[in-house]
Amino acid sequence: MVETAENTTTVVIVGAGVAGLTLGNFLLRSGIGCVIVEKHSRAYVEKRQRAGTVDSRGVRMFREWGLDDVVKDGSSPKKITGGTWIDGVMYPTRFGDDDTDAVFIPQQTLVRNLTDAFLEAGGDLRFQALDVGLEDIDGERPTVRYRCPDGASTTLTCDYVAGCDGFHGVSRTSVPVGALTLHSHEYPYSWLSVMAEVPAYPFGMAIHDRGLAARYPRGADASRLYLQCPAGDTPAQWPDERVWSELKARFGADIPTGRIVDKRIVPLRSVVYSPMSHGRLYLLGDSAHIVPPMSAKGIHLALYDTEVFARAIIAKVREGDASLLDGYSDTCLRHVWNYQAYAAWITDLMHNAGDASYEGAFRKQISRAELRRLHDSPTAGRLYDELVDGLL
Repeated sequence: MVETAENTTTVVIVGAGVAGLTLGNFLLRSGIGCVIVEKHSRAYVEKRQRAGTVDSRGVRMFREWGLDDVVKDGSSPKKITGGTWIDGVMYPTRFGDDDTDAVFIPQQTLVRNLTDAFLEAGGDLRFQALDVGLEDIDGERPTVRYRCPDGASTTLTCDYVAGCDGFHGVSRTSVPVGALTLHSHEYPYSWLSVMAEVPAYPFGMAIHDRGLAARYPRGADASRLYLQCPAGDTPAQWPDERVWSELKARFGADIPTGRIVDKRIVPLRSVVYSPMSHGRLYLLGDSAHIVPPMSAKGIHLALYDTEVFARAIIAKVREGDASLLDGYSDTCLRHVWNYQAYAAWITDLMHNAGDASYEGAFRKQISRAELRRLHDSPTAGRLYDELVDGLL
């Protein structure tokens, strides 16, 4: 294939999720050439239901880059009443108070907003890039090959590749075997994740002997529901009637019901790959690490990686300074492990405080004591708030 100007760029970004689109917007606004390739169609990407919270750090980051409009969602309530239910008693949460910038925003809305911003600024975003392959990531000029829906092959030549295509993407698997170290932890329980056409009002978590439960808004008239379940469960074991019955029992209150449109089992696990780069390939977000959903820090970590990488590329291109790129993995991993520690702590705490069948009655009482301390101690509460807001 003849190399053309439109197929030569500084950074090829693999994946049009939150990390890839945020990076594309940052680079484009900084005058750095980039192309985003995404294997799915735009319609598919913008309907993909995932996490729905951008914490205070993320909101402030978008604001600093002049992209504060991407976290605005006219369909979601501005203030949401909620809390934590413990054995049927509700303890109000501070989320949504004036001292936090965090927002609930359905991921598909955030992705749509980021896509619009990128394309309106003249960005090059190529959907339905099939069979993506990365080559020469150890060389001076990596290439990214893909097949168009009509069967034509395209080769992109670049200086750097940003792998933003998630845990099951091609980016990390392009790294030679043995070059990365895997650190992982599997939790002994899973979550049943349910998307329902019903408002999540009030929202929050329920801690109960029967297990953890949760409901969170995904727009004005939709909610994501979670129920702790044994790791070996399947969706077939959870008919709609059982879902609503368990939610009612664990919250200890009447739960508004609605049509369930999606139901799946989510394994709870923590994963970190180290280092987060190889040659001229850099891994961002879920390509490099996963946190259990209890922590709500998947988007936080993806955005942190993205900003670190964007500033490193800008320094290299504008000033010839490669020090930030050289330190990318170490910088991100320090932050990743800090939030893996938070994720492991909050996951164990919230699950052990309810269902004692996994860790026993002693750990249950310890967890209950910790929850009381978080509620009663301003010092403990401040640390927790800083972690929730993503400010540590």
